[in-house]
Amino acid sequence: MAPPSGSAAYKKKDGTLTIAQDRQSISWIPAAGGAAGSITLPVSQITNLQQTPASSPKVMLKIFVLPLNAPATSPEQYVFSFTAGATARPEADAIRDALSAAIQAAKTPSAPVQEGVSPAMAIANAVSSAGKLQNPWDDDKRLQGDVELQQSLLKSNPTLQRMFMESLHTKPDALSAGQFMTQFWSTRLHLLRAHAIERSQTRGSYNVLSTLKPRVEESVTKLNISKEQIQLIFNQHPLVKHVYDENVPKLSEQQFWSRFFQSRLFKKLRGERLSDTDPTDVVLDKYLKADESGNLPRDTQVPHFLDLAGNEVNNSQRQGNRPDVDMRPSSVEKVPIIRTLNSLSEKIMANVAPADGEMNTAAGEDETYNELRLRDLRGDEEHNRILLNIKDQSRFFSSQAKSAEDEQSKLFAQQDPAKILGDLRRDLGQNLPEGGTAPLGKLVEPEEDEEDEHKHDNEVGSRANLKRASAQVLEAIRDRRAQAEASSNTGTYGLSSALYDRLTLTHATTTEFLHQFWQAFLSGNPDRAGELASLVESLNRAMERIKAVAQDAEAERQVEVDRLKRHAREVLEATKKKLRINLANVAGGEQAVNQLLGPTIRALETAMAKYNQALAEEMREAPPG
Repeated sequence: MAPPSGSAAYKKKDGTLTIAQDRQSISWIPAAGGAAGSITLPVSQITNLQQTPASSPKVMLKIFVLPLNAPATSPEQYVFSFTAGATARPEADAIRDALSAAIQAAKTPSAPVQEGVSPAMAIANAVSSAGKLQNPWDDDKRLQGDVELQQSLLKSNPTLQRMFMESLHTKPDALSAGQFMTQFWSTRLHLLRAHAIERSQTRGSYNVLSTLKPRVEESVTKLNISKEQIQLIFNQHPLVKHVYDENVPKLSEQQFWSRFFQSRLFKKLRGERLSDTDPTDVVLDKYLKADESGNLPRDTQVPHFLDLAGNEVNNSQRQGNRPDVDMRPSSVEKVPIIRTLNSLSEKIMANVAPADGEMNTAAGEDETYNELRLRDLRGDEEHNRILLNIKDQSRFFSSQAKSAEDEQSKLFAQQDPAKILGDLRRDLGQNLPEGGTAPLGKLVEPEEDEEDEHKHDNEVGSRANLKRASAQVLEAIRDRRAQAEASSNTGTYGLSSALYDRLTLTHATTTEFLHQFWQAFLSGNPDRAGELASLVESLNRAMERIKAVAQDAEAERQVEVDRLKRHAREVLEATKKKLRINLANVAGGEQAVNQLLGPTIRALETAMAKYNQALAEEMREAPPG
């Protein structure tokens, strides 16, 4: 049965209110603006529902939501006004009933009992499985279905939001919005997981008393303190809570905190040393001798045979030099900061989850031993990887270079190796005698007559071969320099900023549709044939968008070329001097777009060729109808 939905307005904006298929959340999607302005409310966080009575002409539903990791404050309120006219009341009732049932089911979860398994074992299995996936980011399906988390990630990443909206608007009609979102987020689970971890992080406990610093304004000492800081003070110093409970009914809360932050007790709890000039307080000074737990010292007398400290002082059998000052027992009042910081550190770390919780088990002991084992004498581990050395990177992205390389390979394949080796031996015998000595100039640039220059063009060491070799070396240097300049260029390659952003967005959306195409094409699922055909249509549209960007870039470059020509004509008319304009140096245009998106264009052509080939084979194998 499909979940109920209805037309509802939120903050005077029309939209649709729908309950999710799994009945775990309710979403409101605006009619204008797409998914960017949608609101998703998890059922587990809904605390109450209110609806206008049947006699009211307005049909409104108020939902109270208490966010997670939020202090105990009033819940947030969401008011939806149903705008469907005569069917508004039935739609609101259906959504209210379904939402109430979902809230009740969330409050009383039930675990199914497997056949052949006792209820106790079923509960144990459920507890163990829940412990393995205690964090929401450990479950990929949960991340992929969390619409609220996805919307939060889109709001925090404008670039991803632009690509999502562009892909959503240009998706094929046969692909529903739910299928598109499933495919879109299936390749970005790592981003959702990182965002979920980032949202779950909260500020830990800290020494709150050290951060409270009063300020003087107009000869009046003022101190601002929040409820969270008061709660931290009570948690870290139970003595303050004990004093507060005993004296606040007698003193007002403002008087208590005003006297506390000026008292010796506050100074002692911060770890500062007390002095005779500190102000005294009749009420708070009696707690100075109390310990951190709030218990006052007892006046009972300790027998001497139980008083270890007294026995240590009264020991008359000690001989030798007096111990160092650090080794002698002293009162706590001399260095109070050490005891205060140690006690506070223990309280803060007691609430931190231990990182070595499994150390007591057998596996934990082995892991701990391996981590503590000495490794200083071990040599560096050899990297198990294959080094890939690429000399000329441009030939992998240039179809012309690839075709030239293929022609050169065919030319070399037609040569006779025996003939080449014979010519090489003959040339070495002529230019290098058996004695092993020869003029260097003869080897580098042998003397030739002008009339024999063209005759011996193909000989080793001839001037023609040297010129060709020099030209090849210089060409390689120029290519290398051009590649270095292209890699270090952070501009827009001669394109305007708006056109370059459009090109970047087109590349991102095209890559997204390519990912979806190959996932469907390589899945081998015949049920996705219709989806595959719609994705091929999207690839054709992507090719058309790239051509449109190239045409606009060429028109933009033509404007710059016309400007240069017009400037040259104006200079010619004014000074009668003709300017030399090199139009080839004008950057941008269709050539720049094809160069930047060349691999993407070839990827599109390859994908469509593979699809057409598979479609033709399928048509041949299909029986005649």
